Amino acid sequence: MALYGNKQISGNEAFFAENETIVSKTDLTGKLVYGNEVFYRLAGLSEKECLGQQHNIIRHPEMPRCVFDLLWETIKSGEEIFAYVNNRSANGDNYWVFAHVTPSRDKDGNIVGYHSNRRVPDRKVLDDHIIPFYKELLETELSISSPKEALEASRAKIADKLAEHKMTFNEWMFALNA
Repeated sequence: MALYGNKQISGNEAFFAENETIVSKTDLTGKLVYGNEVFYRLAGLSEKECLGQQHNIIRHPEMPRCVFDLLWETIKSGEEIFAYVNNRSANGDNYWVFAHVTPSRDKDGNIVGYHSNRRVPDRKVLDDHIIPFYKELLETELSISSPKEALEASRAKIADKLAEHKMTFNEWMFALNA
């Protein structure tokens, strides 16, 4: 088992079935208020260990910060986002998901939290596009000592990729799956 920052990673990848969906809900600050059985099983944590904790309790340290920055910017603005995400189980294993994150609204249309459904990702898309790109983003973030400048530099790489393809982030995610 290797230590990455303050998190142990095993180097083992966990998988879930094509017919399973991971579901979680958070409040406005990202604290977990709900998770389904598949969420808890893959996280390797109980409901009691998760509820009230920040959703990033399952963040894998090799996941670029800029993807989460884009995700939060998008959902806080009231829009949905689709993204490939590498998560970390309590035992250090990782598991990839294709996430759909949306704002949850009350009867008046006010955002009251966030809802995420995750399904099994396309392995070819991961291997051919996402893993190499996320590795590049992470290397950029780790190469700059200022966290703010690192985030700006990696977000610029995302912007360049989207400009190259003349697509939004969501359009690019779906184009990769086509």
